Amino acid sequence: MKKVLFINQEITPYVPDTELSLMGNLMPQKMQEAGYEIRTFMPKWGTINERRGQLHEVIRLSGMNLIIDDMDHPLIIKVATIPQTRIQVYFIDNEDYFQKRKMTADEFGKDYADNGERAIFFARGVLETVKKLRWVPDIIHCQGWMSTVIPFYVKTAYHEEPSFANTKVITSLFDSQPNIAFEQKFKQSIVFREATSDLMEKYGENFDYMEMGKLAIDYSDAIVKTSDRVSKELINYATQQKKLILNHPAEDKISEEYNNFYEQLLG
Repeated sequence: MKKVLFINQEITPYVPDTELSLMGNLMPQKMQEAGYEIRTFMPKWGTINERRGQLHEVIRLSGMNLIIDDMDHPLIIKVATIPQTRIQVYFIDNEDYFQKRKMTADEFGKDYADNGERAIFFARGVLETVKKLRWVPDIIHCQGWMSTVIPFYVKTAYHEEPSFANTKVITSLFDSQPNIAFEQKFKQSIVFREATSDLMEKYGENFDYMEMGKLAIDYSDAIVKTSDRVSKELINYATQQKKLILNHPAEDKISEEYNNFYEQLLG
């Protein structure tokens, strides 16, 4: 049975319904029904009601410290099962980056200044947890800008890890995006093992969502265009990079078309 790791920015019912959260819920279910073995991750946003969502900490997976920009950040892993499904969701949590905070913007609608660091922590937290699970995905499918650091790390810092050595990476592009550039030290903070600073030189100094999208495209094996609202610049960039591109199909065609897409990618 082929294995797919979904890395989501949002999943309903843990956060309000949006295009991202609905897709985060739908895609794992559809592909599980199509015969794939699924794991799925998302950030434990501070707005998530742990009691209502029946989240509980997984002690054996928690406790690791991730060093980002010379600071230790404890990794906490929580888990829950989406109601009426057999889909387990692993939540990446940390007091500094997620607890007592909203999602990507504060109560005044202003993007958090450390969103880039939060994405880095989320990426490394997911990949370290998958290693601990001793689970080897055939495909990693990233949905939402919060997961856009994942392809870069999989193909550089983690490329020799047994869990990821032969994994194919897909990034689904959405029109939802932060409004401001990431913090100045983002390029410094992302450096880890073979994810070296020279690999970041090709991207603009003003490292914004567009540059983050290009980073994800460069290190992904395939791209999904989720709607006609997705940035034409990013789709053109993916085309120029000769990436395999899927236009997200109607709901009744998801299982069939994504199955074909996955099989084409896996060869």
